Order: sequence, then structure tokens, then C-alpha cells
Amino acid sequence: MTETPEDPDRQAGPGARALPTGPRSTTASREPIRTGPEGIDAAHLLEQLVPMARKLLDQAGGGALRAVAIGAAGMATLGDGLRATLPGALEAEFGVRRLVLAADAVTAYAGALGQRPGAVVAAGTGMIALGTDLGAWRRADGWGHLLGDCGGGAWIGRAGLDAAMRAHDGRRGGSAALLARAEEVFGGPVTELPGRLYPRTDRPAVLASFAPEVARCAPADPVADGILRDAAGHIAAAAAAVCPVGTDCEVALTGGLFKLGDPLLTPLKEELAGQLPYARPVSAAGDPLSGSLALASALAVDRLLLPHDGRLLHCVGSPADGRDGSPADTPGPLTDHHS
Repeated sequence: MTETPEDPDRQAGPGARALPTGPRSTTASREPIRTGPEGIDAAHLLEQLVPMARKLLDQAGGGALRAVAIGAAGMATLGDGLRATLPGALEAEFGVRRLVLAADAVTAYAGALGQRPGAVVAAGTGMIALGTDLGAWRRADGWGHLLGDCGGGAWIGRAGLDAAMRAHDGRRGGSAALLARAEEVFGGPVTELPGRLYPRTDRPAVLASFAPEVARCAPADPVADGILRDAAGHIAAAAAAVCPVGTDCEVALTGGLFKLGDPLLTPLKEELAGQLPYARPVSAAGDPLSGSLALASALAVDRLLLPHDGRLLHCVGSPADGRDGSPADTPGPLTDHHS
């Protein structure tokens, strides 16, 4: 969560890539937001958000809010409750009438490229690609570790553990190096892994925790190297699927997965050049939290150029929404990002 008393007009006109700058105060909750049959639990989010927001406003000297941006993992598919509840609740609590509710992939996009056309791959435990020509969004993958997220951390970790199990069994495709690392990291024979892994609710994160071991083994182990080359191919394919055609397409990478370094980045550079010869790789300008701030700042001054979408980027109080939502004497935007 971030509050900025700085001038929101520094957020960009058309095509601008600049992100808001200036003092920022942040706070965070370590308790994950609950989900249930109705999706993300809006009441639980508000229980955490409202006290943190009030604390930040007090630190900033009080005042009203011009706009709020909330980015949430699962917003597109699990965010119906947030879209129904948060506009009224935040107006009642803070008097704010301008609100943007965004999928975390959108806040990653805004942080990486601002309001420019292009494509962004956000990868950590999972993997999703999002692209736009500023007319509409295109999405590829991000379907979770059971149905997709191909090339992401959980995908790489699972492939590495599969190679370890194959080595244990004597099947083709096994890696003795990954078998040794798996037994070292998880503290026991790999035969114990099913009983220890399957009952856990955080399986994707546990699988992703093994991805760095695959990267460490890759320079000397052809199986580990092959896993990362396959991951690079999947990531580039997702970027190619969303990159807008007929534009000078910029492609940015953001997320913790790319901290695996050269064992992944070298084949990924090759795959991007082969699958997207018309695109320009660029460095991400900022992270998803910066993207949330950029969205709120743009909404505050009616300059939100990224495509409005009922699920990916839902706006309340913007001209496109048909509501006049501009309170007077407002120091700046409050943004909250949960991922």
C-alpha cells in the first residue's frame, strides 16, 4: 500500500512511460487475503486495508484521497466480490469515488511499460503475458500450475523434481544432479516427497522453491539446462501471443523468476529474438506496486489510457464510467497491491 502526496499530473500524457516519483510511505500485512466460494473475500481485504490506509493518511498529514488503485492476483476470475463491494465501501470509509480494480498482471504491465503499447511477461511462481495496443487487452497463460503457467517457477520446479524422480527410478530423462539437490533441499529421500507435498495448500510455492536449484545445476547438467530452455520457449511463446501486431512492440520482463539469471535469460533472449523478431526488449521501468500507483495517478487526472475491461481493469468514477468522481482538495492517490 502506498500513499503519495505528490502531484498526480506528473503521471503521463499519451504514450508516456514515466511513473510517479516522490516520497512514498508503505505498509503491508503478512496475512494472505482469504478466498472462498464467492472468490476473493472483500470483507477480509477491507479489514486489513482500512486500518493501514488510515495509518498512512495520518502519516501524510491527513486530507482526502483523489483516487485508489487495488491490484489483486485473481481479480479477473475471482474478483466479482471486490467489484461489487469495494466502490461503496471505500467511498463510505474515505470519501473516494475514483477507483480502479486491476488484475495483478495489469499492475505489472503498468509498472513495466506505463501506458505504452507493448507486451509484458510477469513471472514468479506462475507466469502470465499481457499485451495491448491501447485498444484492447490480450492475455496468454496465467492459468495456474495445474492448467498452465508454463515456464514459470512452479513449472520449472516441478520439471526439476520430475527429473529427480526419473533418476531415482532409472527412467529416461533423469538427472542425478537434480536428484541429489532434491534430497538435500527437502531433507530426505525423494520417495517421501509425495506424502510431504500433496497435502500442502501451498504446492505451487513449494514447487517453485526448487527452480533455483534447477538453475544452479544447469551449467553442468544437460537435463537441467534443457528444462530452462523449454521454459524460455514457453515464456517467449506467451509474449508472442499477446504482442500487438503492426506496432513498434516493446516487450518487458518483470517478476522474481528472472532473478534465476543467465541459465534462463540466455536461452530466453534467443527465443525472444526467434519468436518475436519485430519486437524490442526493454527493461521494466518499475514493479507492480509502482504500476498500481501509476494507475491511481492517471485515473485521478482522467488520463488512464490503458484499456478499461470489466475484469482485468475495472474503473469507477472515470469519464468512461459515466460518474463524476473528483473530490476537491485532494493530495494524491492511495494504492494498495496484493499479489
